Amino acid sequence: MAHFRTSNDSKREQFRRYLEKSGVLDTLTSVLVALYEESDKPNNALDFIKLHLGAAGPEPADTETLRMELSDLQKKCNMLMEENKELRNRLMQHEPVPDEGAAE
Repeated sequence: MAHFRTSNDSKREQFRRYLEKSGVLDTLTSVLVALYEESDKPNNALDFIKLHLGAAGPEPADTETLRMELSDLQKKCNMLMEENKELRNRLMQHEPVPDEGAAE
């Protein structure tokens, strides 16, 4: 029976070292400390932990807001690219490009 306990203890110690080396213990400790230090304790501690571990995805409302912002920024970028192209064309009409051979 003593051999069985030693084998289990050895496996537990190996697993603990594995968690320590991979940073799991430090990360969990820091998240739990953040939860402990939270003045307004969240209603759902598991959601708090998931959020701080990065496991929880953005809220659906946040996702929709980000999609709308992305769409607006893409439209603005396209509009600015077109404006840039038009301004370059206008500039080329007033300032011809120097000959490539003259620069050498």
